[in-house]
Amino acid sequence: MSDAPYLSLEKLTLAYGDTVAVANLDLPIRKGELVALLGPSGCGKTTTMRAIAGLLPVKSGHVRLDGADITRVPANKRAVGLVFQSYALFPHLSVYENVAFGLKLKGMRGTGLDAKVRSGLTSVGLSSFANRKPAELSGGQQQRVALARSMVMEPKVLLLDEPLSNLDARLRLEMRTELQRVQKETGVTMIFVTHDQAEALALADRIVVMKNGKIEQIGSPEDIYNRPTSSFVADFVGFENIFPIEQGKMKTSSGLIDLSGPAPSAAGLAWRPRMVTLGSGPFRGTVRGTSFAGDSREYLLDTPFGPIKAEVEASQPAHALGSDLSFDLPAEKAAPLSRFA
Repeated sequence: MSDAPYLSLEKLTLAYGDTVAVANLDLPIRKGELVALLGPSGCGKTTTMRAIAGLLPVKSGHVRLDGADITRVPANKRAVGLVFQSYALFPHLSVYENVAFGLKLKGMRGTGLDAKVRSGLTSVGLSSFANRKPAELSGGQQQRVALARSMVMEPKVLLLDEPLSNLDARLRLEMRTELQRVQKETGVTMIFVTHDQAEALALADRIVVMKNGKIEQIGSPEDIYNRPTSSFVADFVGFENIFPIEQGKMKTSSGLIDLSGPAPSAAGLAWRPRMVTLGSGPFRGTVRGTSFAGDSREYLLDTPFGPIKAEVEASQPAHALGSDLSFDLPAEKAAPLSRFA
């Protein structure tokens, strides 16, 4: 995988009428990279993907692919594939005919077409389903047909819009594996849009977290999960106890609170529930909620400075609702945040 950008978004600004949806976005993507655009609804991730595909005009900035400026190139001339959330299969055509559709539009016929389609179906494990109609397939199989239909066109970049959101939990896991396999075997540069952090963490080489049309953080799954740089990213990836830091103290609704250890130089600190020490420490709280989660037990504590969520191993003694417990938020375990907003 080359370090040079293969797909480059440069100062990209996108708008719907007078409403700016994405502002001055810079994003370089390497050839063969699998990138997730992650964020809540309305953050600009799907808008960005539509601009890459050529389905949305660019207000300002540039889209460059493989050394060429494709900002004004029509969608059908971009060598960019797109797999829709709804699959968009033709219900009256067979699996074979769905996969062959785009190739026929390009003028391919005969044995060349047949070899291409059958190779595409083999790559997604659907060789024996060629004569079936979409209605005869499961959701996961339909998704694989949509993937094969895009892949046989040999796109330089493959875009996937919430590709797993219509599948149940078991099929989502299977399709994650399938997408990874196809991407690694073909080496295609792939970008997928999702609001599901678990999906992004499991699939991506790099994650781009977006907020209000801007990039909030870019990093590996490990960086995003363990080292969020802002309160927004921390909250999005499961740090449920987040506080600003002021004068070396934790700023709460009850005022400034001393931590049990020295606070790092940061705008804020964030703790996952499992980072909270329960049963000892300088703080006290009352158990207002508890839930059993298999290997762990989760608690919601009512404290003088707001709700705190804690998680401990299920093998530890359970605490009843209304129990008064000591706890600690160890500064050395917290993720330091450079931005708090």
